[in-house]
Amino acid sequence: MTLKPDTEKIAVPATTATGPAPLTPLGLFTVLLGAALSSIDFFIVNVALPSIERDLHASPATLEMIVAGYAVAYAVLLVLGGRLGDSYGRRRLFLWGVAAFGLTSLACGLAPGAWWLVGARVAQGAASALMLPQVLATIHATTRGEGRAKAVALYGSVSGLGVLLGQVLGGVLVAADLAGTGWRMAFLVNVPVAVAALLCALRAVPDSRAGQPRRGDIGGTLLLGATLIALLLPLSEGRATGWPLWSLLTLAAAPPLAWAFIAVERRAEHTGGSPLLPPSLLCAPGVRRGLVLGLPIFIGFSGWMFVSAIVLQQGLGYGALKAGLAIVPMGVTQIAASMLAPRLVARLGGRAMTLCALVHGSGLVVLALTVLWLPWPSLGPLALAPGLALCGLGQGVELALYYRIVLAAVPSARAGAGSGLAATVQQSCLAVGVATVGSLFLALVPGLGMRDAFAVVLGVQCVGLLGLALLSLGLPRRLS
Repeated sequence: MTLKPDTEKIAVPATTATGPAPLTPLGLFTVLLGAALSSIDFFIVNVALPSIERDLHASPATLEMIVAGYAVAYAVLLVLGGRLGDSYGRRRLFLWGVAAFGLTSLACGLAPGAWWLVGARVAQGAASALMLPQVLATIHATTRGEGRAKAVALYGSVSGLGVLLGQVLGGVLVAADLAGTGWRMAFLVNVPVAVAALLCALRAVPDSRAGQPRRGDIGGTLLLGATLIALLLPLSEGRATGWPLWSLLTLAAAPPLAWAFIAVERRAEHTGGSPLLPPSLLCAPGVRRGLVLGLPIFIGFSGWMFVSAIVLQQGLGYGALKAGLAIVPMGVTQIAASMLAPRLVARLGGRAMTLCALVHGSGLVVLALTVLWLPWPSLGPLALAPGLALCGLGQGVELALYYRIVLAAVPSARAGAGSGLAATVQQSCLAVGVATVGSLFLALVPGLGMRDAFAVVLGVQCVGLLGLALLSLGLPRRLS
């Protein structure tokens, strides 16, 4: 089906002579609800993984694909979704994204098998990629001054709330087993929320679009998707299947595909096109440094969330609700730290990243000592709380600083391209983290046992955070 500019007569909030209508409180609530849906859904599935494994007889590698498939589709289509909104109307793409998210959530909840669920999760990630870019773009286009500052601050808090609500809500829904639905309700709950968001959006979200929209980069999008799939599929499935020839060939194809992607992006930029990820942005040392800082943050974070879900429920025997509540100390301190991040940056500048990396690493050390020294079968949530709280303090500042560092090095005229680059790297790293850290953990469990394998993974993540602390020493004292 071919996209066409808005011509149909649907209820669109009126536009002013100088631009789109201002965003009302209901409109702001609606777009933030869309952002919350995509954030919560990434984390809600972690609590449901052991139940999915039992019910669908899914292998551990398939569980990785259930999580990573969502992040890959999200990462690959994120920039394209933003450009479609610029061209055809952000309100229209938001409506399409919300509707698609509701339908794909229904497909996830009704999945008859594990690979059906993987496919539905990929489609769900694609729906999120249509929906999420319109949120910040709509806020930017329809708010001014103090109203915009408050709206952006609320948008920034959605990520931290997503971690907390996703884990707790997932635990509650799986444990409640409403009408025998079990893990399926973790997906089905999205359907009525999406319907409500759709109705509110029809009424309250104003339309806006870019004055000079850019073309989509179909070639770059396909090559980026092929590169990530060639990397992640063998890392997830190869270990479990004994590294057959197809997995080695696929993994070997990842570097040439990455080279082809870079070449296509360079050619598109040199010929005046609209590359998915403009290579010239990487010429700025600040952008490169910021993106490199994101690698240990997001790879470690997604790997940790995947591994912790398995450790808490299968290793320690927690139920889904208890496992979700066990993560609450991390979620609470993460939200608090993200709110305090601006003050910390004002006082410490780039050293704030160094400090939070060390705090995060100390939390992982406390967790490792806790699981190694205390009786493993009877280890309760209270014993894990101090380490988790420290991890949340570090993560809250890390996540807030990542975008600030990257975008500070991007010219204001290219802020859209810079934010797209930062978001794509973030989502790609979330997928890579599940495939790499998750695969390492699963490979170690048969030989070491779950407790020692968990401690090793925590040590690997500590090494990454130490690298983050050292790299952050090169950040300027003052961050714009």
